[in-house]
Amino acid sequence: MSGLRERKKRETREALMTAALRLALERGLDHVRVEDIAAAAGVSPRTYNNYFASKYEAIAARHTDRVRGAVAALRARPATEPFWDALTEALTEPWARHAGEGCAAPGPELLASIRMLSTEPALRAEALRVALAADGELTAAVAERTGTDPARDLYPSLVAAAATAAVQAAVGHWLRADPPVPLVPLLREALRQLAAGLPAPLRPEET
Repeated sequence: MSGLRERKKRETREALMTAALRLALERGLDHVRVEDIAAAAGVSPRTYNNYFASKYEAIAARHTDRVRGAVAALRARPATEPFWDALTEALTEPWARHAGEGCAAPGPELLASIRMLSTEPALRAEALRVALAADGELTAAVAERTGTDPARDLYPSLVAAAATAAVQAAVGHWLRADPPVPLVPLLREALRQLAAGLPAPLRPEET
């Protein structure tokens, strides 16, 4: 019974996230109410409030889930795996599930949600709030992995902030790329360059 309840909670949360994004795209974010999202997902507003505090949180929730998924994945990586290999696999895993390992063009729902997050001020504020909280979770996971102390050592906070920025840069490049390029290899390359210390690219005459 406990497993069934958890599955139904996940399904309800997924339905609310999907409905929030769909209605925001159809009507414009300003014209969507929590009551509309709840009705579209087949639940009451009270049930909605058990999952999300606002419509902005529901739309930004997929980003939250990706970050938390990466943190969980990092903690689950083999202890013998080199740190940057483990971090790269953990950070790419949630994106690979949504975008596909070899997918070049962004899927319409993923593309729409990322663009909405980047252009709507209220959603940008929510995404920033999520990012700040997620950085703390990622910092803690990095500290556990490297045997460092976030209160004393700069390393885990620096790695978490830099790795998050590398992922954001790679996703931004993916959205703008013409012709399209696959996302997951781009994420791996961004994190590889970060792990290498971001060496300056060779000039044409140096190659």
